[in-house]
Amino acid sequence: MPKTTAPPPAEPLSYRRPCSTDACDEGDTVKAPNPYTLLPWLLLGMGAVSNVVHGETPNPWIGALGLLVFNSLYVTLVFRAFDERAREAASTRWCLAALGVTTCTLALVYGGSWLLFFPLWGLATGAVVRRRRLGPVMLAVTGLAGAVGGWQEGWDALGVVYATLLSGLVTAAILALAETVRTLRETRQELARAAVDQERLRFSRDLHDLLGHTLSVIVVKSEAARRIAARDMDAALAQVGDIESIGRQALTEIREAVTGYREASLAAELDRARGALTAAGIEPVVRQSGPPLPPQAAALLGWVVREAVTNVIRHSGAAGCTIELRSSAERATLMITDDGNGVGSTPPGSGLTGLAERLAAAGGTLVGGPAPGRGFRVTAELPVEADGPDDPATPGVSR
Repeated sequence: MPKTTAPPPAEPLSYRRPCSTDACDEGDTVKAPNPYTLLPWLLLGMGAVSNVVHGETPNPWIGALGLLVFNSLYVTLVFRAFDERAREAASTRWCLAALGVTTCTLALVYGGSWLLFFPLWGLATGAVVRRRRLGPVMLAVTGLAGAVGGWQEGWDALGVVYATLLSGLVTAAILALAETVRTLRETRQELARAAVDQERLRFSRDLHDLLGHTLSVIVVKSEAARRIAARDMDAALAQVGDIESIGRQALTEIREAVTGYREASLAAELDRARGALTAAGIEPVVRQSGPPLPPQAAALLGWVVREAVTNVIRHSGAAGCTIELRSSAERATLMITDDGNGVGSTPPGSGLTGLAERLAAAGGTLVGGPAPGRGFRVTAELPVEADGPDDPATPGVSR
């Protein structure tokens, strides 16, 4: 009877960090584990298949039937492991038990390379069983592997026992980590959406407070002018004059409000960026050095902060983001660096592309690319004394 050779200790599947939804939409190939990740491990049973094909197994038809049953149960469990409802179903537990019975039966009858089905049973167990139940179940699986392997091969089966335990525990750990990362990513995206909704609500409230009373007065005076126009034209014209005056005042207030909203100071944009990053679960670090910037340069760099931070929240999958502003009497440099997945390119027509054109018109530059080591970096440089566009606050459209 051939000796059993245990597979080299290795992770039963390779975990690749999930990308954010937006990054995946842009063609990022980084994906979480899926059922097909676990299927290649069926190659561990090729030794048993070779024995059956070459007639080295007694009763080869029984061996072939056992292989068919084992592979069918294994594939079923692997696909059920990635569906939470199917994974928790009672039929899945019965399927796992049937896989164990099949494994033990084949190993007891044939031994040798057939013992390598125990690591596959352990892998399927780690994929299906989660949380506190995993420890006792894996202990039972490993104990059966040790008992059957010891009966067939003695101490030579120790490698199979080790591979069984390792495959189950590592598989369970990697799949649990993948689920945690996916949950955190969904939570981050929800927080980002909530931050955007809060900002929209704030602006809508500002406009309501600004226009509500003014429009009510205009409606009342218009009704009064209509009622008295037939009998007292001078009084009606006085009401119309009041309407004109109120309308002009309202128009001025709206312009001031929108200008204040669009041309917020760089300090305010940095504060908003810090709050938005924190709400999205990204650790912000803000560093500033040098003298204060002129209003026009501050407005342009403020929009760079807003657009770049928006991209970090939506696309990077980062855990941290550093915003560094260095200024002198002649030039200002703004660097925004994240430690995410390196997704930061801006397609034509995007916010940063539009801002790059505005900075170029003001004598500055805006470039983006991979950060040293990991992540993505946006760097803006601007001469603080240069004359820029007449309306520096006009933003591009965020991607």
